[in-house]
Amino acid sequence: MPDDTLLLKALRAGDSTAFSTLFETYADRLYRLAIGLIQQPDEAEDVVQETFIKAITHLDQFEGRSNLGTWLYRVAYNASLDRLRRREEAPLADDGPYEEAEVLVSMPEVLVEWQTPEDLLIDEQDREFLDQSIGKLSQNLRTVFVLRDIDELSSAETADILGISVSAVKVRLHRARLELRESLAVYFAERLADKRA
Repeated sequence: MPDDTLLLKALRAGDSTAFSTLFETYADRLYRLAIGLIQQPDEAEDVVQETFIKAITHLDQFEGRSNLGTWLYRVAYNASLDRLRRREEAPLADDGPYEEAEVLVSMPEVLVEWQTPEDLLIDEQDREFLDQSIGKLSQNLRTVFVLRDIDELSSAETADILGISVSAVKVRLHRARLELRESLAVYFAERLADKRA
C-alpha cells in the first residue's frame, strides 16, 4: 500500500503517476465491493469509474480522518447503494442492537468435517459454488464479508466505511460465515456422497 500522505500530496498536485498508483491499488477491491452489492458487472464497473472521478474531483473534501482507502470504499459503497435505490429495491435492513447471546443462537443445521476452504476449493466447480453462496447472502452480510474476509480490512475500517458500529460488523461477519459454512457443508456432504457412490 502506498503512503497516504505522499500519495494525497501528489494527487493534489495533479501527478498522473499518483492517480495510476491509486487506481492500481484500489480498482479491483472497489469492483469486488460493488459487484458484491449490485451483482451486475457493468454497473459495478460504472461504480468504480464514478468512485475515482469523485475522488479526484473532491480531493479537497478529504479531511484525512480515515485513510484514503477507507474513504474510497465509502464512496464506492454509497455509489452502489444509490444504484440499488434507483432500482427501487427494498432498502438495506437495519440490524438493530446486538446481544452476544443472539449471535450464539445462529448455529448451523448441517455440519461436515472439513479443514479450510483452501483445502476444499480445488476445482472450478467448487469456486463457482462459493461465489454463488456469497452472492446469496443478504446485502448487509455480503458487504461485510467482502470487506473483512476478501479484502482483509479491519473491523474498524469496515465499520467506518459502512457507517455502523464495530460490534455490528462482527455480528454481520459471524452470521455471514455461519451461513456460508452451512451452505458449503451441505454442498460438500453431497459431493462426498457422490464420490462414494
